[in-house]
Amino acid sequence: ALIAPHAGYIFAGKVAASAYAQLDPDKTYSRIFLIGPSHYVRLTGASIYNQGNYITPLGKVEVDTKLANSLISKYNFFEFQPEAHAREHCLEVELPYLQYRLKNKFRIVPIVVGTASASTCQKIAEALKPYFNDKNLFIISSDFSHYPTYQGALTADKTTREAIATNSPEKFIEAIRQNESANIPGLVTSCCGWNSILTLLYMTSKTPGIAIQPVAYANSGDVAEGDKQRVVGYEAMAITRDEEQNSTTGYSLTTKEKSQLLVLARQTLDSFLEKRGIPSVSADQFSKALQTPCGAFVTLNKNGMLRGCVGRFNASEPLYKVVQEMAVAAASQDMRFQPVTKNEMKDIQIEISVLTPLKKISSIDEFELGKQGIYMVKGNRSGTFLPQVEAETGWNKEEFLSHCAGEKAGIGRDGWKDAELYTYEALVFNEQEILHPK
Repeated sequence: ALIAPHAGYIFAGKVAASAYAQLDPDKTYSRIFLIGPSHYVRLTGASIYNQGNYITPLGKVEVDTKLANSLISKYNFFEFQPEAHAREHCLEVELPYLQYRLKNKFRIVPIVVGTASASTCQKIAEALKPYFNDKNLFIISSDFSHYPTYQGALTADKTTREAIATNSPEKFIEAIRQNESANIPGLVTSCCGWNSILTLLYMTSKTPGIAIQPVAYANSGDVAEGDKQRVVGYEAMAITRDEEQNSTTGYSLTTKEKSQLLVLARQTLDSFLEKRGIPSVSADQFSKALQTPCGAFVTLNKNGMLRGCVGRFNASEPLYKVVQEMAVAAASQDMRFQPVTKNEMKDIQIEISVLTPLKKISSIDEFELGKQGIYMVKGNRSGTFLPQVEAETGWNKEEFLSHCAGEKAGIGRDGWKDAELYTYEALVFNEQEILHPK
C-alpha cells in the first residue's frame, strides 16, 4: 500500500511521485483500490464508483465494476452516491502517477470514504481485508495538516507521521487528538483523509510482518507558489510486508527449519519402505515452530510428474509428526497411484506445503488464485487444490474451481457453485530449492 497526497501537482507532485516511485513498474496488479476522503458529501459509510471508467489525458483507466457492485450489494455501509464523486478530486488526481509508473494495464476500485465513525472504518477494513495481499495494491489518498503556519505544519505532521508508522489505529487517533489540543495556530485538520488512513491501519495492524516507512515530506510552503503562513502538509509513505511470513497467521519457517522437515520426510520414507514403520524421533531436536500443530501436505514428484500427494488441513499433532505421517500416506495411500517402491526414491523429489487454518468464503471474489488453495465441501464429498496448482496448470479462477469440483471432489464441474468453499494459504518448499539449490 501507499499513502500519497492529492493536492495540486505544483504543490504536492514531487512528494506524490516519491510514493509511486516505490512501485515495481513491471508488476501486474489484479486490482488497485483507490481510497480517499469525501470533501463535499457526508456519508454513513463509503461510496464506490460503479458507473463506468475514468479517463485522463494519459488514457482510460478501467473500473472493476463487477467487484464494485459485489461490495455494494454485500455490505450496507457501501453504496454508490453520485454526489460523492461528481466534484471529488482525491482519487482521480492519483491516476496519472499510476498510468505513468506502471507498464501493465490495471483496474481500479474507487472508494470515497465519507464516514466520521471509527467503528465504520473498521467495518470497511474488514470487508476489504480479503483483498489486502500481494496481488493487489491499495492507494490511500490524503494530505496532512491544513492551514497552519510552515513551522506548525512541521510539528503537527511529524506527530501524525510517527503515529501512522507505529501501525496502530489507536495511536493514530490519539495523535490527531493531540494535534487538536496543541493549539497550533491555523490548524483545521491533521489529516483530511484520516478516515481512509484509519481504514488502512485497521487492515495492517492485524497483518503480521507489516512495515510502514516514511518516504518523503514537504508542504505547500516549500514551493515558490506557496504561502508559509498558511500551508498544507504532504507525506508519502510505503507499506510493505515481510514475504517470509504467512499473511494470515504470521507463522513462518526459517530455511533451517524447512531443511529439517525435508530431511525428516525423506528419512521417514526410507525407513518406511525398508521396515514398514515410521521412525520415532525426539521432539527436543525440533524448534517451537516445528512443534506447533499445523496442517500440511506432502507431495512426491518423480521426474517432474506427480507420484503422490496426501495432506491434512487441521492437526492436533506437531508439524514434524504431521509431515512424517503425510509423507508415508503420499507414498502408500494416494489411491490414484500404485504405492511407491524403495527403488523409486532416487528419482523422487519431495515438496512440503505447510497450511494455514481454513477460512470460509461467501464469494469467489474473496479467493486469490495462485496465492490461496481452495477446499470445497458438498454433502459428504470434498476436494482441494493447493495454491501451486495454478502455476502448474495456468487455469483461470473458474477453470481452477471446475477442475477441483470434478476431479477432486467428485461433485461435477459446476458443483463448486453451490458447495461450501474455504481458502487457505501455504508455505511451499521442496528439496531442490532448499537442499540442492543451483
